[in-house]
Amino acid sequence: MRRIVEIPLEEVVPTAEAVLRSLGGPSDRDAGARVEQLLREALEEFRAEAEPRGIYAGVDAVEFATIYAGEGDNEAPSPLLEIFPRADRLALFAATVGGQVSDRIAALFDEGSLALGATLDAVASEATELAGVHLDRVALEEARSEGTADADTRVLRYSPGYCGWNITGQRALFAALDPGAIGIELTASCLMQPLKSISGVMVMGPAEIHDFAADYGFCSDCRTKDCRLRIRELKSRD
Repeated sequence: MRRIVEIPLEEVVPTAEAVLRSLGGPSDRDAGARVEQLLREALEEFRAEAEPRGIYAGVDAVEFATIYAGEGDNEAPSPLLEIFPRADRLALFAATVGGQVSDRIAALFDEGSLALGATLDAVASEATELAGVHLDRVALEEARSEGTADADTRVLRYSPGYCGWNITGQRALFAALDPGAIGIELTASCLMQPLKSISGVMVMGPAEIHDFAADYGFCSDCRTKDCRLRIRELKSRD
């Protein structure tokens, strides 16, 4: 069953330290008066404009196999292709902090307020990830209440455009989930509008099913290697 989640604003407001890391600045010492002022202004702008929402829907492995196959453009082998059949539960998801934030970022750049625009962009990016974290928690609590997850179950999200799942996979995902219900649309080039949105599949199961070596053919082209940190964090949770 599809579920729409109105996400409390405070759940997605990032810390100043997280925003500074996103901007490539130091998060372990005084950022300086000018940067601190920009952070305050950007967080105020975000609070005024953000409308965080999410949507998710459970899907079985057979259904997800068809969604994942999409238009036949995925890399093979790939981590998700090997992980999802081992999951205890799967759920398609999408989340956004709303179109007004993206509009405000564009307006700031248009009017020449580049520093504030860049800072608000970083705030919104961090907030979008936090929206996904909130959905993880809601979906996991639901699974535990239904008896399809237990205290050892962990959640990791995978998205089209990463880890061998081709970006064109968005079309099958959107057709199955309909994130238009929370205001997210897909462009012809498979980009999401609003831009500060995420989508993909939540994979629930023991932490060890997500532990894969970063030695796939496409891993050498990855610029972030975020999967390494995410897997370490997942395995370290109580």
